[in-house]
Amino acid sequence: MFSSRVPNDLRPNPLTRLLAARRAAGLEVLDLTESNPTRAGLAYPAEEILAALSNAESLTYDPQPAGLLAAREAVAEYYAARAIPIAPSNLLLTASTSEGYALLFKLLCDPGDEILTPRPSYPLFEHLAALEGVRVTQYPLRYDGAWRIELEALASAVTPRTRAIALVNPNNPTGSFLKREELASLDRLCAAHSLALISDEVFSDYAFFPDPERAETAAGSRESLTFVLSGLSKVAGLPQMKLGWIAVQGPAARREPAFDRLEWIADAYLSASAPVQCAAPDLLRLGIKIRASIAERTTRNARAARQLFSGDSPFRVLHCEGGWYSVIEAPRIRSEEEWTLELLNHGVLVQPGYFFDFEREAYLVVSGLVKPEIFDEGLARIARLA
Repeated sequence: MFSSRVPNDLRPNPLTRLLAARRAAGLEVLDLTESNPTRAGLAYPAEEILAALSNAESLTYDPQPAGLLAAREAVAEYYAARAIPIAPSNLLLTASTSEGYALLFKLLCDPGDEILTPRPSYPLFEHLAALEGVRVTQYPLRYDGAWRIELEALASAVTPRTRAIALVNPNNPTGSFLKREELASLDRLCAAHSLALISDEVFSDYAFFPDPERAETAAGSRESLTFVLSGLSKVAGLPQMKLGWIAVQGPAARREPAFDRLEWIADAYLSASAPVQCAAPDLLRLGIKIRASIAERTTRNARAARQLFSGDSPFRVLHCEGGWYSVIEAPRIRSEEEWTLELLNHGVLVQPGYFFDFEREAYLVVSGLVKPEIFDEGLARIARLA
């Protein structure tokens, strides 16, 4: 009866079942997986946010497939402040980054075509692709004290059915930024095989330190057709506002027909909310302080994790350049599932590495958004279990 694009087995995994049982019993849970900034105890300018949503222009329905011009101009100004020139005419608004992927898969792929995605990385790629009838083939990120794309393996993964290479910059959850040489190689590879490059840059504002070798964005002068994704969820710490965007870059001969077709697809949905689009200029302005608050929290927690798990500790925090997460390598005296279940029995919730397709065990992923007092206590309990 149901489509093969949705899974047959929707039963919760053992960690989810144990979490539900623990919460139902009223037992303590130190949640080190919190990824919702609105629930992380951060200060928000509530009155100003609410005032931004009271714009009288929201009362008029003026559907624009690419999004309202004023909102696209505000997004362009956000990039201009980072010295990244993107014309409003090359921006298309969506309800979320996930929807942005869906639109791009519709644009680029026929059923059975494939997208190359990084491993480890964002756990929703396969689900979003499957819903569009698209296959995912993973290319490896290797760790040798820092994370790098294994470019030879990526190039060998290209087939006649490959339509795009996706990357997350910085990666989720490794926090590794793309390097300039890697971007140049990816650009050449995509151009040579007529592939698109999809760069998810939602965490790009959250670098822990400067690096001249870092490619902060794939936007700019590219040989290949390039799509840059981001949105208010991370840029302004406002996931509930449901506004994302796609910046279409690359040679005009490829960029312009791609944008026209993308706009045609978006016209079938018109999903971006008018009130949020009207509020976008103010929300992006308010996002400057919200980002600073998030960055202070995530930087502090990343430093605390490195300090605790250093020296003679049997745990190791992998090198991280930015983003919202830290990856802890645990002793292989337990499997990842055993680690996460045992930790939850001690009141600490973490994510296992296999959620993100790490190739081997044992890795634990924790969120830097967590309140410092909860973060520190949770890590201390992890350390005591070695």
